[in-house]
Parts: sequence; structure tokens; C-alpha cells
Amino acid sequence: MIRPAFLDVAETAAALLREPMLIERWSMPSALPDFSTGGLARHLANQLTRTVAFLAAAPGASAISVLEHFTGNAWVTSGVDSADNIGIRRRCEQAAASTTATNLADVVDDALSELRTTVPAQPADRIVDLGDWGLQVDDFLLTRVVELVVHIDDLAVSLGLPTPAMPETATGAAIKLLSSLAAWRHGSLNVIRALARQERAPTSIAAL
Repeated sequence: MIRPAFLDVAETAAALLREPMLIERWSMPSALPDFSTGGLARHLANQLTRTVAFLAAAPGASAISVLEHFTGNAWVTSGVDSADNIGIRRRCEQAAASTTATNLADVVDDALSELRTTVPAQPADRIVDLGDWGLQVDDFLLTRVVELVVHIDDLAVSLGLPTPAMPETATGAAIKLLSSLAAWRHGSLNVIRALARQERAPTSIAAL
């Protein structure tokens, strides 16, 4: 079910990137530290455009689990001021400076059109090559679903708009993966307490 979930939430992202408010707020600060609204929009758009590129590339030879993918990435726990996260913001800001909200929306619409064809056609055993490692294609799409769900909310808040309703298949998949990451990062007991025992809940069980 992750492929329809990815395409459905990608539709939501594409619609948000068409909001007229994005043109007005392109150069203004976003809801995220050190990220302009345009830079954040570019980062959201990357979840579609880069997926097109990854699926068009040669398949990888071996894959790790989706949890290993996150736990092996330093940016997951290194904080917003780490070199990895600064690099992500810098690249997105540079890309945003060379385009406009309207042009970005056009690029995303083209990417989505291509993904509607390429995503369902992927073989079940396809490995997406990420450089240092690979992921099974459905695991890779799950990572994109998490990014889309999280950053759709970030961008909507940055634009002063209600966060659009997202497909339950996408939000459910994101919650499941983020819960597993939170348990890895903070321990299962802390996650249980945060969800069931307010009086003993830790300050944070943030997965990322």
C-alpha cells in the first residue's frame, strides 16, 4: 500500500506548492530555523523530483532495512546545527534562489506526472541505490512519505494556512516508522509513557 500512499501524499504536496501565498512568502523565514519559506518549499519539492532521479538511475545491488537507513544517518540525531543539516538547508536555499514559486510548482507537476507511471511499474525486488547503501523500492518510498507528511505540515504552517488533510495511509505509515525511530532513540518505555502516562512522560520522544 505504500505506493498509492506515496502518490496520494505527493498530490497533496503538489497542491500546496501551488498556493498563491507561497509567491508572497518565498523569501520570508519559514517555521523552521534558518530556512526560508522558499528553501523549505524546495526541500519539499525534492521529495518528488529526486525520487524521479533515483528511480531513473541504475538499480543497486544490495539493500539495508529502512530502520538501518535512518539510524545510520547522522542527521537524524545530530540536531539542526550539525554540518549535515546545515548542508541540507544551504543546498535548498541555493536552489530556491535560482527559481520561483511558479516555476517550482511546474517542475513538481511534471515530476508527479512521471511518478504516476514509474512508481506502479517498479519491480517488487527493485533496489534504489542511495550511494552508501540501497533500499528496497517500497522502503525508499516509505522514507519519502515520511518526508512529505512532515514537510507538508511545516510548509503549511510557514504559509499561515491550515495543514491540508493527508491520506490516512500516508500518515499511518509515517506514524509507524516515526514511532519505531522514537523507540530506538529514547527507549520503548519512554515512548509508552509518553503515549499512556502523562504523569511520567519524558520531555520529548521526538524521532528526528
